[in-house]
Amino acid sequence: MNDTPTRPRRRRIRLLFGAACAVALTVSGTVLAPSAHAEADRQVCSNSTGSHNGYYFSFWKDSGDACMVLRENGRYSSSWGRSTNNWVGGKGWSTGGRRTITYSGNYNPGNNNTYLALYGWTRNSLIEYYVVENFGSYNPSSGAQRMGTVTTDGGTYDILRSQRVNQPSIDGTATFYQFWSVRQQKRSSGTITFGNHMDAWARAGLNLGSSWAYQVMGTEGYQSQGSSDITVSEGGGGNPNPNPTNPPPGNGNCSVSVTRAEDWNDRFNTTFSVSGASNWVVSIRTNGGQSLQSSWNASVSGSSGTITARPNGNGNNFGITLYKNGNNTTPTASCSTG
Repeated sequence: MNDTPTRPRRRRIRLLFGAACAVALTVSGTVLAPSAHAEADRQVCSNSTGSHNGYYFSFWKDSGDACMVLRENGRYSSSWGRSTNNWVGGKGWSTGGRRTITYSGNYNPGNNNTYLALYGWTRNSLIEYYVVENFGSYNPSSGAQRMGTVTTDGGTYDILRSQRVNQPSIDGTATFYQFWSVRQQKRSSGTITFGNHMDAWARAGLNLGSSWAYQVMGTEGYQSQGSSDITVSEGGGGNPNPNPTNPPPGNGNCSVSVTRAEDWNDRFNTTFSVSGASNWVVSIRTNGGQSLQSSWNASVSGSSGTITARPNGNGNNFGITLYKNGNNTTPTASCSTG
C-alpha cells in the first residue's frame, strides 16, 4: 500500500487541517434554498465556509494572497500568487451524494502545482475522495496504488487509492484512505456522473462511507500561482467528449477478436484482443438497449449503439462491462487503423 510522496504529504496535512476546521464549523449545516433576491458578489480571503446564492462554499489557506470571489449562482473565481503556500476553495453542496454535476469555465494552472477536482469526504468509513478533472505540473495521484480505470462522461480516468496514517481529517487525527479518479484527458468544463465513479471504486473494492460530508468543485494551489473562474450546477449537460462517437470507416490492416467473459444477472464483461496494428480504432456494436458501465485498458467513447475504443498505452487487450437492459447478446466488433 503506497503513500503519496513526501512533498504532497506536507501539502495534504495543511489542506486536511483546513478541511477539518471547515467541517467542524459546518458539518451540521444544510445548503439554503436560493433566495428571491440574488446575493451580491462577495470576496473571501480568509478561512470561512457558508452559503452563497444557494450553494455551499468553503475557502481555506495557510498564508499568502489567495482569494476567492463568490459570484452568481454556482460561480466562483479565484487567483493566487507564490506568497500563498497552500489554499483550496470552491462551491458545491454541504452534503455529498450520488449526484451528477456540470461545471464550466476557465482554469489556468500553467506549469504549477495545482488542480481542479470534485472533492469531498464520507464517514463510516472515513474516506477523502477526488475526481480530478485537470491539474498542472503535479499529478495529485502520484505515488498512489493503481486500481484500474473507468470510462465515463467522454473520458478515461485512472482509479487509485492512497492511505493517510495518523493525519488530520474532518474528524481530527485519523488513519483513512483517499480514493482518486484522475482524468487522462484534461479538461476544464464538462459533466461528472459521480455515481459512475462510486460504482467503479466499489468494483475495485473501494467502498465509500455511509455518511456524507461536503462536496465541492474546488480549485487548489500549492506553492504556485494561477487562477480559475468556475461555475457548477447539479444535473447533466451532455457528453463533452471531443472525440467522435463513431469511428472512421474502413477495415484498415488490423483485426480484433471478441471473447465473452464474466456474466451477472444485469451485466456482463467482454474482452477484445487487437492484432496487426498498434494505432487502432475498434468499433464495438452493442445490441438492443445495452449500455456501457465501465471499461479498462483502452480509451472508450460512447455509451450505447456503436462504442469506440482506442489505445491508451496499456497494450492491445482491453475489455468493457455492458448493462444487459434486457438483451444478453454478445457485441460484435471491427478494427481499423487510426
